Amino acid sequence: MAPAILLAADTPKLSSADTGFMLICSALVMLMTPGLAFFYGGMVRVKSTLNMLMMSFISLGIVTLLWVLYGFSLAFGTDHGSLVGWTSDYVGLGGIGKTDLWPGYTIPVFVFAVFQLMFAVLTPALISGALADRVKFTAWSLFVVLWVTIVYFPVAHWVWGSGGWAFDLGVIDFAGGTAVHINAGAAALGVILVIGKRVGFKKDPMRPHSLPLVMLGAGLLWFGWFGFNAGSWLGNSDGVGALMFVNTQVATAAAMLAWLAYEKIRHGACTTLGAASGAVAGLVAITPSGGAVSPLGAIAVGVVAGVLCAMAVGLKYRFGYDDSLDVVGVHMVGGVIGSLLVGLFASGTGQSDVKGLFYGGGLDQFWKQCAGVFAVLAYSLVASAVLAFLVDKAIGMRVTEDEEVSGIDQAEHAETAYDFSGAGGGVLAAVTGPVAAAAGQPKQTRKVDA
Repeated sequence: MAPAILLAADTPKLSSADTGFMLICSALVMLMTPGLAFFYGGMVRVKSTLNMLMMSFISLGIVTLLWVLYGFSLAFGTDHGSLVGWTSDYVGLGGIGKTDLWPGYTIPVFVFAVFQLMFAVLTPALISGALADRVKFTAWSLFVVLWVTIVYFPVAHWVWGSGGWAFDLGVIDFAGGTAVHINAGAAALGVILVIGKRVGFKKDPMRPHSLPLVMLGAGLLWFGWFGFNAGSWLGNSDGVGALMFVNTQVATAAAMLAWLAYEKIRHGACTTLGAASGAVAGLVAITPSGGAVSPLGAIAVGVVAGVLCAMAVGLKYRFGYDDSLDVVGVHMVGGVIGSLLVGLFASGTGQSDVKGLFYGGGLDQFWKQCAGVFAVLAYSLVASAVLAFLVDKAIGMRVTEDEEVSGIDQAEHAETAYDFSGAGGGVLAAVTGPVAAAAGQPKQTRKVDA
């Protein structure tokens, strides 16, 4: 979130237009978490589908309550030591009047709080994709409680809270390249280094079970991301939110095409999974930079992110860490790319007059971006690994090997995503009977491996 720029004589008044706009943006960001659930859910094998959906969905419950109780106060309360906030009136949201305005803006505090809540909900859900197939649901839920409290809420204060060290340093993060994507990607790497690989990693095929679900999820993410990005200016009286909206679309399109071009050159095919992943990589990269770059700069950000993230997802096989659904390769790497490119492509005509290297601004902003990026990455990586280690020692993070092989859905949720028991005979008869009759052959059926 960018700081307000107001004249001394300005006295903000509640704007029904800005308030309505921000409520719509909040709803769009909320939709991103179910969208992420579909995106991840389609990428896993059938036997892990429900667990993957639930690992995202549960964040809507856990993080919402923690945010109301103390999370908003820790992230956006009065600064303490440039590391964390705290305002007693924000505890339980009980000391906030319904018409109290967020300082420097024209929207109520409640609206700002609920918009930021949706960011807090989404961020731990992003981590879950790296842990597919092998984590106990209760352990994951406990990890979410600890992680948002110890990692997300303080980091959000660093980056966006008044008095936070990165905020005061001048690190530009329009909508969450550091606080959301690098934070989640580094956390994912920290946790998987603790819990280890899936059974059969590098040996068994672990292909997505439903690419249509992946594409649906990617579409919902793309749609919701307009609220995520454009809404982060907290209004649009000066056109910066509109610029961010345009850059979000432009960078995403460029990243998708760049990823597909890389796939075609490297592997000989343009895949639907590559299109979806490339789009998400572009969305991630433009998140921190979209308010500072021009549309042409957004194309450059998207192309760089599309190619480098496509290259990065293969590193897990080279280095042997099992990032199930490429959270590290897309979110951490994409967040780093988008954040650092601010120092090169900032035009000085967007959210502020800060210019990057290619616009005559030198390397000053680039070094500020480096400080924010690598501080968040290091803190999240180490803290998340420690939290995973503690949870593992306390209650165990992983399901048993037998449960993982047979299917985590049945073991953890007593359900399966698809029930084929009542459809097999009828479907096979309907499909094979007419075909066989037309060919003059006896009716045959074949076993379908679900």
